[in-house]
Amino acid sequence: MTHSTIPNPAPALTQDQLKTLVGQAALQYVVQGDIVGVGTGSTVNKFIDALATIKDRINGAVSSSVASTERLQALGIPVFDTNDVPRLSVYIDGADEIDGNGYMVKGGGAALTREKIVAAQSDRFVCIADESKLVKTLGAFPLPVEVIPMATRRVMAQFAAIGGSAKIRLKDGQPLVTDNGQYLLDVTGLHISNPLAFEAEVSQWPGVVTVGVFAFQPAQVCLLGTASGVKTLTF
Repeated sequence: MTHSTIPNPAPALTQDQLKTLVGQAALQYVVQGDIVGVGTGSTVNKFIDALATIKDRINGAVSSSVASTERLQALGIPVFDTNDVPRLSVYIDGADEIDGNGYMVKGGGAALTREKIVAAQSDRFVCIADESKLVKTLGAFPLPVEVIPMATRRVMAQFAAIGGSAKIRLKDGQPLVTDNGQYLLDVTGLHISNPLAFEAEVSQWPGVVTVGVFAFQPAQVCLLGTASGVKTLTF
């Protein structure tokens, strides 16, 4: 991993301001005339706002969630279906955790399945985050796992067998339903020392739609918002 820092002229920025800073910094990775892969979440919303300032230089976007699609369209950026775009030059998204290899935990915004699909068809994954998301080992953030509802109890038991504690994510007292019509588990108590092996194993469990470890689709670049400016990590 290598890194460089773009100095920040304004001291003591809030977390929201740091998100704005990395969202704007991500514009340098957007290829003019291309369709841009766009993720989901509060940091990505800042990128979408920045992207709107150059919307006349791109052909549109592929989005990883209904929420991002609605925000893009409201700002006048055309959104294409993934099936109509064979490849993307870049996918820009946030992360709940990222380690020194560019491996990530994602899914806090409940869009991990579509995020993984868009990441897989992109030549480059640029992660945008604040420095609190950089960790030595994945697992401190509850791991999101999208599951078919009928498999929920059994998948929870499988996590318990490896030391994890899984809870169904709720919204208004009921199980949150993803854009894909599935449930989400949030798993704590894990120490993911081998993300590639972990992702491969859990992905094979019957009923698991997507596990929120992104090791097979890692970030190649991470733009971290820090007190001293935007730090660029390359993997």
